[in-house]
Amino acid sequence: MHQPSAHRRGSRRRAAFAMDAGLPFALLEPAALARLTSVVDIDADRVIRSFDDEDDAALADLEVLVTGWGAPFIGHDELARMPRLAAIIHAAGTVKGHLSPAVWDRGILVTTAAAANAYPVAEYTLAMILLAGKGVLPIAREYRDDAGFEVAQRYPEIGNYRRTVGIIGASTVGRLVIGLLGRFDFTVLLYDPVVEDDDPILGAAQRVELPELFGRSSIVSVHAPLLPETTGMVGAPELALLAPGSTIINTARAPIVDQAALADAVAAGRIRAILDVTDPEPLPLTDRLRSLPDTLLTPHIAGALGNELHRLGESAVTEVELFASGRPPAFPVAKSDLAARA
Repeated sequence: MHQPSAHRRGSRRRAAFAMDAGLPFALLEPAALARLTSVVDIDADRVIRSFDDEDDAALADLEVLVTGWGAPFIGHDELARMPRLAAIIHAAGTVKGHLSPAVWDRGILVTTAAAANAYPVAEYTLAMILLAGKGVLPIAREYRDDAGFEVAQRYPEIGNYRRTVGIIGASTVGRLVIGLLGRFDFTVLLYDPVVEDDDPILGAAQRVELPELFGRSSIVSVHAPLLPETTGMVGAPELALLAPGSTIINTARAPIVDQAALADAVAAGRIRAILDVTDPEPLPLTDRLRSLPDTLLTPHIAGALGNELHRLGESAVTEVELFASGRPPAFPVAKSDLAARA
């Protein structure tokens, strides 16, 4: 029998989680969960993994979905079963993988926690930039095998004083990285063809074209979205412009950098690579990037993990609170945003 929704009873809106099982408790500390349940009627033990397994009557009452990693796809058929759905609050970054354009066509509010997920990526990037500038990776490797070698003689150019760092992409992460670098003595270059002349970011970074960025930078960090025009944007010609001993860092999307060309440049001993993303993921054990001493590979750990998930949960709860009170969202996603987002 169809039950009236909580909202129609004058109480809280009906909501549900749609994400990997167990993820709500990883995202939400008890205080955050209490905030959420005070404004919507939601059960943290009930997680939608597939709409095929859900009862039509229960879906018909839903007004809010809190989605996350592993969320099932929401298209025309799913929306038809949720006629009251008014908001999809995503407790992660991109929404491209699980939301059809039909969601926006129906006027449903969509928000993202991409800004919250950007913080740990920016922190990881800053750490790697500082380590790269100090020559930590090659020095640590040599020190392990030769305790008596002279650092000053072998690495006279190390250090981060007035080092030039190139940032590709004024994305949310890219902007955070530029802000963090402003606390140090770096010269920061930026390549992003869509940045407007009056963008405040240009007060902290000098806008240049891509060849100039590679020609002047000794550390380059990639923060562009993966789009048709950015796929393979960094290839052999760009890598050849880097001075010997330079480092490229990629925490964005692997296909932005020609991985084969990058492996060739690293294998030749010209540059170093710090990669948190690869194509494919995980990288096969037989891939040559794994055997190159001047490559540091991490398994997509720059984004929110462990206690950092709580930041995503806090962001999602805040969005639900704003929606429930009729206030504008903090981080909405418009249909027109999809083409420029990762």
